[in-house]
Amino acid sequence: MKHARLADTRISEIRDSFGAQTLMQTFGAELREVTPGQVEITAPILPGFLQQHGFAHAGLTFSVGDSAAGYAALTLMPEGADVLTAEMKINLLAPASGERLIATGKVIKPGRRLFVVGAEVAVEKEGTLTPVALLQGTMVPT
Repeated sequence: MKHARLADTRISEIRDSFGAQTLMQTFGAELREVTPGQVEITAPILPGFLQQHGFAHAGLTFSVGDSAAGYAALTLMPEGADVLTAEMKINLLAPASGERLIATGKVIKPGRRLFVVGAEVAVEKEGTLTPVALLQGTMVPT
């Protein structure tokens, strides 16, 4: 998908919106890259975010993947628009054991009323990336 460069004002709107998400703040997540139709979010795997086997909780994986996919959709929506998740599915591929999660959200098919999106989430451990989840869903402009 080829799109024009995002306006600085739109990138600023997206960064401000992400900064207002208190859950992402709690996770220590960062909005790393914002390009038309694609967004990358990283989150450290901290001791408070583990499940009973010591892996990153799937709730963390889902949350960063969902946000990455939603903000990817927002990059292709008109300025002033916002975005909400209508539905999202996750396939967990492997346990997330490492230092941080990296979620890359992408727009699969933009539309006027619905955006089909996806996200790939990988765990970084000692410089190696391992895919841990795939998400697919639908976003709606608000």
